[in-house]
Amino acid sequence: MNTITDSLRRQRRPDQRLLAAALRRALQLLFKPMAHPRIGIATQRRWQEALARTNPGARGVPHHNMEAGGVRCRVYQPEGADTTVLYLHGGAYITGSPSTHHGLTSHLARHSQARVVVPDYRLSPEHPCPAAIEDAVAVYQTLLDQGTDTARLALAGDSAGGGLAVATLLALKQARLPLPASLFLISPWVDLTLTRLFDTDRDVMLSQAWLADAARAYGGDHPERPQCSPINGDLAGLPPVLIQAGADEILLNDSHRLARAVRDAGGQIRVQVHPQRWHDFQLHAGLLADADLALRGGAGFLRHHFRQPDHPAAEQTRP
Repeated sequence: MNTITDSLRRQRRPDQRLLAAALRRALQLLFKPMAHPRIGIATQRRWQEALARTNPGARGVPHHNMEAGGVRCRVYQPEGADTTVLYLHGGAYITGSPSTHHGLTSHLARHSQARVVVPDYRLSPEHPCPAAIEDAVAVYQTLLDQGTDTARLALAGDSAGGGLAVATLLALKQARLPLPASLFLISPWVDLTLTRLFDTDRDVMLSQAWLADAARAYGGDHPERPQCSPINGDLAGLPPVLIQAGADEILLNDSHRLARAVRDAGGQIRVQVHPQRWHDFQLHAGLLADADLALRGGAGFLRHHFRQPDHPAAEQTRP
C-alpha cells in the first residue's frame, strides 16, 4: 500500500491535481444527478453512453464484435495477444455496456497485452438475476469450447460487474467447470442488501437511493441470495484475487468485507485502496494518471498469474 501511495504522490503533479478536481466536479454535476431513481432507466442509459465518449480509448488496440453463447461481445485484441480476460462491465445491473467501458477495457487490453472480451449481458429490470450470470457463463463456456486454456484466461469486472464476476465464479464452481487463472475486481458491489455501506458523502458517482433502486430491479425480494450478493456464497477455492477501490467511495466496505471473506475461506486476495479517488476512477484511463497507474498494476497482476498451458500449477484452477 505504501508503494501505491508513494507512486501516486509522485505522479500528482499540479496539472493532474487540477484534472482530478475537474473530473470530480464533472461527475458531481453530470453523472450523480442522472444516476437516480427519479430519472427513467432509458434516459440514464443514453446519458451514460454519451458521457463515456469523453473517455479516450487506448491507441493502437483494434477491436471487433463477436457473438459468444448467444451474447454479443466487444473484443479488444492487441497484436500478438495470447491470453484472454473476460471483462464484465459495471452499471448497477441496470445500465452500462461495452461502449460505456471502452476507455477502461481498451487500456486494460493495452497494458496487459491480452485479448479482452466484454459481453453485452442482459440488464435489469427487463432481465433480473440470474440473467446476467447466465450470459457471463455462456460466454465463458464458449471461450473454453473455442480452445481457450484456463491457465491463460482471467476474469475481471468493475462495480456491479465485479460482483457479477464473483457470482459467475460461484456458478462455474457449481457447474464444475475449470476456473480462470485469476480474478481482478474494481470497486466490486457484492452485497445488494446495502446494510453495510461505507458512510461517505464524498462519493461523486453513487448514491444509496440509486443503488437501492438497482438492487430491487436486479435482486427482487431476495437480494441477499448468493447469486445477487455473492459475498454470501461459498468463496472457497477461488483463484488469486486483486481488488482495487477508491478511498472516497460508498462501496469501499464491500471490498474489505469480500477480502476478509475470501481469506476466511482460505483464498489469496489483495486489496489496493487509492487515496482521494472515487468509485470506478479507472474509467478515466488515458486522462488521469492514477487510473493508468491502477490499470498497469491490475495488468501486472493478470500477467503474473497467467501460466503456460503445460505448467503443473494449471491443474490447481480445476475444482
